[in-house]
Amino acid sequence: MNAAPLFPVVLALALAGCARHPDAVSHDIANAPADAFLAAVAAHCGKAYEGRVIANEPRSDGPDPFDGKRLVMHVRGCDDPAHELRIPFHVGDDHSRTWVISRTDRGLRLKHDHRHRDGSPDAVTLYGGDSAPPGTAQRQVFPVDADSVAMFRKAGMLPSVHNSWAMEIEPDQRFVYELTRPDGRRFQVAFDLSKPVALPPAPWGSTTP
Repeated sequence: MNAAPLFPVVLALALAGCARHPDAVSHDIANAPADAFLAAVAAHCGKAYEGRVIANEPRSDGPDPFDGKRLVMHVRGCDDPAHELRIPFHVGDDHSRTWVISRTDRGLRLKHDHRHRDGSPDAVTLYGGDSAPPGTAQRQVFPVDADSVAMFRKAGMLPSVHNSWAMEIEPDQRFVYELTRPDGRRFQVAFDLSKPVALPPAPWGSTTP
């Protein structure tokens, strides 16, 4: 049997199997910044870094929970770093806060996991939003989502219904967490990624040391 006539058919089938729908290709391109951002943060898995407040406007008349406190982020939850990272944010002896960054079909999702000392969830927890596509490998912005708006309204935290969060990373240089609102509220903490520090204790509610 002459196999030569079959070659074009086999080649066509092989090419068809390798070809990808244009929508799938454009989807991958659009999501590339989210993957690059997550990978840049994941490169610091297992390490902790000290930070400082670089913007806090306008200043509150009441006591500021960040004043005089040592601020440390710990890239800790890295069981599946391509899909989720858990980053406790320690404020002095307050270990209640953890940032949760997870992969979605359209980009990234940021949630704030707030716990009490006994590990139980705070009444206002797991709020945040999905990234505004496409973002960049260095910066991702997370406008508040509908579930969080409903939570803030229920808690009487009306200014927070307009929250927008952002995270920035300059690989091996600094990581910035940001909160802004249209009313002029602006809060930023910058962490020095060039100088790892001793690991803090586990965040409240963690099931692992």
